[in-house]
Amino acid sequence: MSKMSTDETTPKLTAGRGGRGAAIYKALLSLPRYPGQTTEKTEPSAAVPPLCVSGGEDVQVAGATALCSPRSDESSVTSVPSVGSSRGAIISQLMKRRSFTTSSPIATPVTSSAEVKEKICPEPVVARGRAEFFRSHFMGLTKTQPLKSDSQDLSDKLSLTESVQHLNITDTKDDAVIRQGTTGTKFSAMTNWIRLSIEENKAVFEYEVKFEPPIDALNLRFRLLNSIKDEIGSVKSFDGSILWLPIKLPNEIVQHYTTNPFTKETVTVKIIYKKRSHMDKSVQLYNVLFNRIMKVLKMARVGRSYYAPRGSVLVPQHKLEIWPGYVTAVSYQEGGIMLCCDVSHRILRTETCYEILTDLCEMQRSNFKAAAAKALVGCIVLTRYNNRSYRIDDILFDQNAESTFKNYKGEEVRYVDYYYDAYGIKIKDPRQPLLLHRTNMKDGNNQGSKRVLCLIPELCYMTGMTDDMRSDFRVMKDIAQHTRITPTVRQASLRTFIKNVNETPEAHQILADWGLKLHDCTVPLEGRILPPETIYFANNTVPGLDIADWGRDACREKVIVPVDVKPRCWLMLFCAKDQQRAHKFGDMLKQVTRNMGIHVGEPQMVYLPNDETQSYVNSLKQFYHDALQLAVIIFPSQREDRYAAVKRVACLELALATQCIMSRTISHDAKLRSVTQKIALQINCKLGGELWALKIPITGLMVCGIDVYHDPTRRGASTVGFVASINQTLTKWYSHVSFQHPGDEIVHGLKICLLEAIRHYHKLHHTLPRSIMMYRDGVSDGQLKLVEDHELPQLASIFHNFQSYEPKLYLIIVQKRLNTRIFSTMSSRGLDNPPPGSIIDHSITRRYWYDFLLVSQHVRQGTVSPTHYVVVHDGGNLKVDNMQRLTYKLTHLYYNWPGTIRVPAPCQYAHKLAFLIGKSVKKEPAVELCDKLFFL
Repeated sequence: MSKMSTDETTPKLTAGRGGRGAAIYKALLSLPRYPGQTTEKTEPSAAVPPLCVSGGEDVQVAGATALCSPRSDESSVTSVPSVGSSRGAIISQLMKRRSFTTSSPIATPVTSSAEVKEKICPEPVVARGRAEFFRSHFMGLTKTQPLKSDSQDLSDKLSLTESVQHLNITDTKDDAVIRQGTTGTKFSAMTNWIRLSIEENKAVFEYEVKFEPPIDALNLRFRLLNSIKDEIGSVKSFDGSILWLPIKLPNEIVQHYTTNPFTKETVTVKIIYKKRSHMDKSVQLYNVLFNRIMKVLKMARVGRSYYAPRGSVLVPQHKLEIWPGYVTAVSYQEGGIMLCCDVSHRILRTETCYEILTDLCEMQRSNFKAAAAKALVGCIVLTRYNNRSYRIDDILFDQNAESTFKNYKGEEVRYVDYYYDAYGIKIKDPRQPLLLHRTNMKDGNNQGSKRVLCLIPELCYMTGMTDDMRSDFRVMKDIAQHTRITPTVRQASLRTFIKNVNETPEAHQILADWGLKLHDCTVPLEGRILPPETIYFANNTVPGLDIADWGRDACREKVIVPVDVKPRCWLMLFCAKDQQRAHKFGDMLKQVTRNMGIHVGEPQMVYLPNDETQSYVNSLKQFYHDALQLAVIIFPSQREDRYAAVKRVACLELALATQCIMSRTISHDAKLRSVTQKIALQINCKLGGELWALKIPITGLMVCGIDVYHDPTRRGASTVGFVASINQTLTKWYSHVSFQHPGDEIVHGLKICLLEAIRHYHKLHHTLPRSIMMYRDGVSDGQLKLVEDHELPQLASIFHNFQSYEPKLYLIIVQKRLNTRIFSTMSSRGLDNPPPGSIIDHSITRRYWYDFLLVSQHVRQGTVSPTHYVVVHDGGNLKVDNMQRLTYKLTHLYYNWPGTIRVPAPCQYAHKLAFLIGKSVKKEPAVELCDKLFFL
């Protein structure tokens, strides 16, 4: 419907000076405003806390004078009532006014026609009094509107193309669009990106290679192509089917003949010209070249990175070995072709898989196979005889090192004989089972096919750290001495890498053959620092600090929404040996919560006869009652199965908030107070409370977070965690989980999650959010287009379930696993970590995407890692400064840490939810817990 002028659509309302007509008119103007209505002069609702009202200096929507003011494209139509009209005239004019405002009806969840007639739009009651007349005709219509017919609803749902157009999806990968902000203090910085210069008039020529008769083995293809290098030149890059050359061959189709070294038959190598590519579009080729350079520099590839075994450092007290190395990636950034190079460390364990299997056989002989699968399946191992890493997908207990396999000649060969002939290794225990690794290989038709490799346990060294190692403070401290390096040391390592590449003749020649040159220094640039954010508590505000930490204030100030724990309405479960610790913790909990404005009554103490899993589960069920609010469980030791059993019964059967505590965590009297304060804040969140808030100027905003948890064994379904804010201050959250096929990162059930969140929002506020901002975690660069094409249309189709609902939709991808580093040059000591709120949105950002880098957390040791945000869809044309500022604000709202975190709070909440449900609960939790942070 096109917009009409005010004179054409809105009659001028008149009313008496102070009679009932004026009161009616005033009451109608004070009715709440819903999406789609055009009533003007919107005032902040009294229900909204003062900190939600824009002060003018914060984020505001592009094109609006202030975020809490009406939209700029709407005209003010409210006029001052004049004097002299009768009540009948006022009623008539008000009826006309309602007919106008309902022409753009409120978005209401679509339900059946019967429900609409019965619950939402009842038949008007014929009444004699004017009060009943107004209640039935005005107040009823302000809350609900007629729904679409069934045929209209069906056609809207089927038209997915129209729904995508309704979202007004524009091409975000437009070089002409300026995506840089201006807010904040400027600072000078260095990065770990290095420019690559390209000679003029250089190009890459792409060819397709075919073999007749067809050759399936990749290594044989490479060997045959190398045999004709005199005809095509020695400078080339080949992946098994596609050949890149720096020169163009004389003919479009070139045929050469060679001999298969095994069958002695003649093979025709046909090279077919495909296209000529510019150097700036050959990123894949450049990455292949740097992989070759790494091998020239005597680096060993482990996973996707390269390490120097000769520079390894031993940590013998923990049976660990640390390999230093580099991870490199060439990308086409806004500043041109660049190489991202970062220092990396690989932690290896000096114990083999055979030693782990031997220990498990001695300790868990009755359950050996299950224990072995749990310990090894999904782990990454390294074989030192060829410095390659493999993922263990299964254990073959029915085979051993005496078993045979077929070699490339089709002959049966024993594993013990193969390793002795190929590597000179004698297998010590021929009875040990084999480890299975599945890999994708390309056959002659360039199609993926599954192949398996069998490994010998005594030759496979474990990589990475176990959960016990990560929880051991001494282990982490000793490792950090070698891996946690400062920005100055990291930059010095980058200069060493550049020097080695440019001064090693063979490595330098690899780049020169393709017309490339690596610059002698990293890229300098200019960034911006956003101002610190003020933290709001119930009775006080805390000014923002440069380190973005308010830990002391969180324990001293009163929380925004406290939830009292009534006497005998919470349990403490513990074993007999933890009785004294449990009583001390209970007394301290009642003491520290007074400053927070929370009243905690006496608990019901439950003594357990033993620490068996069933004892905890049975006690929870036995002492549960309807008034029970909380259960605090003290575990004497860390056991994953026991923790999972407790969480499963609490989340699925009892819908009860639980707080699990390790006994050693509350064992030190000197640390008991600080530990209890953090636990008290966490308990208040799990019961539905709110701790602190920020000024959020955008009204009617829903912020969502999405993350996916994958079972490391790839046997269980992947779990999707979805959270959405359900209040103006973004301090209360609704959660929902869904399950999908193992390993899937693209969320197929996103439509259901968002639909349930919108319905829950409407149930609480009787209106729908005007803007929906979604932060999606766990998506790589290669999946950005897939998310845009697959997940975004799902979101678009949801809004057809509501009447005339067109919210502003934003979809932002959050990437925290990146190798980009930012170093501030403002410090007198040299390079330093940039402070929280540092923004980089040019030069090293993506060329074809709207993105920016944000450093949101304060790091005291090592080098800080920025977070990469890619705005896949900007449905409201929000200003770049506003998008960046709001994202930084969201990093302050994670209630498990009184400071900023690396990602927005909804992303971290979604991660915690998916991790708990995917690893321990395995099923959808009780509905009663959906509006509480029970997963913290």
